[in-house]
Amino acid sequence: MLLSYEMRILQMNDSPTRVLAARRDDLPIVDLAAFTFDETGADRIAGELDRSFGDIGFCYIANTGVPLPVSEAVVAASKRFHAQDAAAKAGVSINEFHRGYLAPKTSQLVTSSVAKVTKPNVSESFMLMHEVTPEDPEWGQPFQGPNQWPADLPGFREAVTTYNAALGGLARRFTRLIARALRLPPTALDCYFEKPTTWLRLLHYPSQGPTPPEDEFGAAPHTDYGFITFLLQDEVGGLEVGRKNRSWLPATPVPGTFVVNVGDMLSRWTNGRWQSTPHRVRNLSAIDRYSVAYFFDPALSTTIACLPTCVNPGSPSKFEPVRYGDYVTERIEKNYGYRRRAG
Repeated sequence: MLLSYEMRILQMNDSPTRVLAARRDDLPIVDLAAFTFDETGADRIAGELDRSFGDIGFCYIANTGVPLPVSEAVVAASKRFHAQDAAAKAGVSINEFHRGYLAPKTSQLVTSSVAKVTKPNVSESFMLMHEVTPEDPEWGQPFQGPNQWPADLPGFREAVTTYNAALGGLARRFTRLIARALRLPPTALDCYFEKPTTWLRLLHYPSQGPTPPEDEFGAAPHTDYGFITFLLQDEVGGLEVGRKNRSWLPATPVPGTFVVNVGDMLSRWTNGRWQSTPHRVRNLSAIDRYSVAYFFDPALSTTIACLPTCVNPGSPSKFEPVRYGDYVTERIEKNYGYRRRAG
């Protein structure tokens, strides 16, 4: 259920975790606990999701079924990776298939539709995508190639792949909840995700100090390119969500939850009924921030056109159909320095 703005108890791994009361202007928290029980519960949660995504395009989700130790292990793995020296990280520098290490100030969101971005992001990250084998007929095509792994971090690969698999399972269940919220049969969207495009990004945001330049960001204002994003935050904070009045709402970390947001493709699928909301990151704390973003998107060959339940004579389609692979390729080619150098 959509949790009230009171003290809340979330059941994580059969242990109660106390969550502080939210302010009235916080993002809503959608509790998925009842989603696995009965049709009535699933429909109620789907309605709450519809309201959250229609109002602001963001929410927290609780009781997701992702074991807490799995989340803790991937954050610890990320910290170990980013604690390496520059040479070790450069050994897995991002490859032509967009997999590997991205150093600070090597991405600049020039395609942002919500701000004029003048400086590159000060964050660094390690990128993992869906597995593709040389036997796959798509091997060697854009974004269809090998992942990279650091050589001297025992247990890193295991922690990351375990978390990646857990988020893949959550994303598939959540896609069926999305279908319900859009008045579709629960499995109506499954065919678009038989071979999903997935991106797992281990992000490190150094402290920017309490008063960084106004045009300096860990992640500049932007919208996500794809379908749905699941973000695991540490306790530091720094993520801000754009309101309709152009102010910024802090997405204060809530233990035991993920932040979830609508991407551009899902907004187009819903004919704008759900917002792909601008967001940004500024780490104004005195310590480093770590987060893990999982992007769950359709196959690159998928053509996105407005869903039939989201158009009617009074609300015709606002968007031309677009091939997801073309959309995401254009943005990555412009936003990442290594792509521009290769070009």
